[in-house]
Amino acid sequence: MSSSDGAPESWISSFCSLMGHEYFAEVSEDFIEDDFNLTGLQSQVPMYKEALEMILDVEPEDDEEEEEEEEEEEDDDDDVLGDEKTLGYRRAGDRRHMRVASDLSMIESSAELLYGLIHQRYITSRPGIQQMLEKYEVHHFGVCPRVNCYGCKVLPVGRTDTPGQETVKLFCPSCYDIYTPPNSRFQSVDGAFFGTTFGCLFFMTFPELDVGGNRAESILSPAALAAEQPPTNQPAQINGILTSNFAPGLGFGKIYEPRIYGFRVSERAKSGPRMQWLRIKPRDINELDESAIYQATHGADEEGGYEEGDTEMGSTAATASQQSAIGMRRKAPMRKRRHLPSSTVNQTSTKNGEGG
Repeated sequence: MSSSDGAPESWISSFCSLMGHEYFAEVSEDFIEDDFNLTGLQSQVPMYKEALEMILDVEPEDDEEEEEEEEEEEDDDDDVLGDEKTLGYRRAGDRRHMRVASDLSMIESSAELLYGLIHQRYITSRPGIQQMLEKYEVHHFGVCPRVNCYGCKVLPVGRTDTPGQETVKLFCPSCYDIYTPPNSRFQSVDGAFFGTTFGCLFFMTFPELDVGGNRAESILSPAALAAEQPPTNQPAQINGILTSNFAPGLGFGKIYEPRIYGFRVSERAKSGPRMQWLRIKPRDINELDESAIYQATHGADEEGGYEEGDTEMGSTAATASQQSAIGMRRKAPMRKRRHLPSSTVNQTSTKNGEGG
């Protein structure tokens, strides 16, 4: 293959341009040439060296020497056999051609597997995750098919890091769910080539991204919009994450409610929403700040101690409560000692007396 300017196209560029490989990022050769980034992959990929040479477009060093040796062998065979060659005779060049053709298919499959495993690591690095951000911002991976996510952009992820288990899935940060890609050409891409870490690490790296989607305000009535408004004492961030990005596709007004003639269908009904609770989200986002709730309830630091403002009385009371809690624990029953027969006891005491 060659590009438009006449220069030959690299193996990585040609692989990423294939149909169904649009989700892949082009891994830089500097990342692949660093042995640290390839640690542990040699045992997972057959024909590892040949596959790595194919990915980097490196020509094997011993090809010319092998060709010269085979040409000399062919000349010797021609001199010996002459024109009288058996039907089963096959030239060494023909044998080499058949061997190379079979090896190339194996090396090609190994190269795809190796590149996929390298890609899984590359998209969690700084240059790789930046490249995926550029794809994400232009809707390169598509949008969530769920109606109440309002076209939220999705990311390709895998449910396992082991190749050959499942195909790639699409993760929606609005409803925290995964979906099968709508186009069938992506259903042959291994999900392990994207891994289980990339999706969450992406949004932790870029917490300022707006994942709410393009919401149409006319979908809900003014009364529903007014009832949906959260309380006023909502923090802007919790643990460095924008609270506006906490599953914006879930909660009040964003869960489908089955109704018949305007009446809600009970969850106990045969057609009721059995799993509706999975999409419930608290209106007061402070309920999700578990660290602040723990501090307000217990008033202790992470090491189990007390802050500087605690008084000695408070410390004494805490110690007393701790002792009472320990005393209330159910004690394990003591094992009963096994009673030995009297004859055995006498024999033991006699032996001990003799030994003393």
